[in-house]
Order: sequence, then structure tokens, then C-alpha cells
Amino acid sequence: MSDVKLKFSKEDLQEFREIIEKKIARAEEDLLLLKEAYKNDADNGTDDTSPSFKSFDEGSDVMNKEANVQLAIRQEKFIRDLKNALLRIENGVYGVCRVTGKLIQKERLKLVPHATLSIEAKRKQ
Repeated sequence: MSDVKLKFSKEDLQEFREIIEKKIARAEEDLLLLKEAYKNDADNGTDDTSPSFKSFDEGSDVMNKEANVQLAIRQEKFIRDLKNALLRIENGVYGVCRVTGKLIQKERLKLVPHATLSIEAKRKQ
């Protein structure tokens, strides 16, 4: 019989669940801040104070908003990936590499709890 574990213990899964839930809460807070940043159109009444620099300011504002939108999109994907990891815990397949079928190292999952590939599989990509 092989020594390779096929599943994490209930204690390990509970630990991962707590890590993931904390990361989701933090990521949702960050996403809210990003959304507020790119939705904030307030100019604080400075429309007429420096008209000669208005075009530069508008270009900068657009670039900042675009950057914040891109960050928000990445944050939404991160949250979705974390929630998918919770589903994998529920389904009993959390921590199993989708390429090799082996358990992903516990240390890797603590750092990247939404990982679906082992280091071995990731290197082959």
C-alpha cells in the first residue's frame, strides 16, 4: 500500500477553511475600497482653480480609474477563486492537484489557499 495521502484530515480542512474565510473577508474589504476609488467622481469643487492643467488632470484621472478597475477585476477573480476553494473543501477534493492527482503541499496551500496545482505541475506548465 502506498504512503501517499489522498485527502487532508478534517482538522487540516478546518484550518484551511479559516485561512480562506479570513482572506475572503480581507479581499472583499479591499474590493470595496477599490470600487469606491474608481466610482468617486468628486472633484471637491476645484473645476475652475487651475484650468491650464485640466487636460492633464483628466488624463491622470482616467488612468487612475482604469488602473483601479483592473485591480478590482483581479480582486473579484481572487475572491471567486477563494470561494471555489471553499466549495472544493465541501466536495472533499480540496488540496488535490488537478494534474497529478496528488495532494498539494500543506505549506503551499497555507500561502496560496486557492491553488489547484502542485509545485510539480506548476513547473511543467
